[in-house]
Amino acid sequence: MSAVSSRLPVFPWDRLEPYKKTAAAHPDGIVDLSVGTPVDPVPELIRQALVAAADSPGYPTVWGTTELRDALTGWCERRLGAVGFTHRNVLPVVGSKELVAWLPTQLGLGAGDRVAYPRLAYPTYEVGARLCGAEPVVYDDPTELDPAGLKLLWLNSPSNPTGRVLGKDELTRIVAWAREHGVLLFSDECYLELGWEAEPVSVLHPDVCGGSYEGIVAVHSLSKRSNLAGYRAAFVAGDEAVLAELLLIRKHGGMMTSSPVQAATVAALGDDAHVTEQRERYAARRAALRTALEAHGFRIEHSEASLYLWATRDEPCWDTVAYLAQLGILVAPGEFYGTAGERFVRVAFTATDERVEAAVKRLG
Repeated sequence: MSAVSSRLPVFPWDRLEPYKKTAAAHPDGIVDLSVGTPVDPVPELIRQALVAAADSPGYPTVWGTTELRDALTGWCERRLGAVGFTHRNVLPVVGSKELVAWLPTQLGLGAGDRVAYPRLAYPTYEVGARLCGAEPVVYDDPTELDPAGLKLLWLNSPSNPTGRVLGKDELTRIVAWAREHGVLLFSDECYLELGWEAEPVSVLHPDVCGGSYEGIVAVHSLSKRSNLAGYRAAFVAGDEAVLAELLLIRKHGGMMTSSPVQAATVAALGDDAHVTEQRERYAARRAALRTALEAHGFRIEHSEASLYLWATRDEPCWDTVAYLAQLGILVAPGEFYGTAGERFVRVAFTATDERVEAAVKRLG
């Protein structure tokens, strides 16, 4: 076994392949509700911006164009409630997964350092810790962690996989605790614009951070809100000292968002209409799948935001995965997100209207 493979968990999605084959054998084809990748078209104004910037023979800058930084700061102030943002408070990244996976390494963490993330969480938080040799630590309440050696604290609200939203008071308490103990806090807010039964709040909101961004950084992505998963468009915002360090490292590493994608990001963040339209699509799919699952005997927990339903039949998750695969429906086992998810499955509502309708019929 190589040195790399010995310190990383098995890539979870490889384990789903046999069930994918079963689901694909359904006479009416597979309904893939597992990965959660967008399937709807990229909005036309974003594609036009990408094409208009296609003649980009020179290297892009890591920090991005002035227009991009204007778009990032403007969106943070308009959508997140951030106050007094400047270009030093934002930094584009090449997709949020890249940032999550390599952040501990870029921060210089290693053996003896600890990285904490929710007990039920996106697997890449753990991967990022392991890549640099730091100790991954899970929590139920981060303020109950031993702060000794804790260098990085991940929040994720709305949560992937559960859709749980941390309230403003809870966020305020966690930010205060992290600052008290000198722990750098990164808040993964990639699903913030997809609240259904709750209104997600950013750690950058003045009611949470007190108008200071010291020690806090928010992570945002355009993959879900603008159907740009294929563009790898994301950014971080917050503590300018932390971002200045990351900017320097990323300059040396050549971690540049392409010029056409930078232009597309400007267009995407400057338009709210396409986000509203996409939300309406997801809301209809969510309602249809939730009704069908509950009528079929599933219980849905949390799921007040994000693009997923956190569902259970009170049995081992792989049994549920196998059962649904026989119906031609592929879902993600909750175990992918931690042992606390062993009796749940994550059901994405990112399939087309036609495929969602097919799933509803099969469940009925």
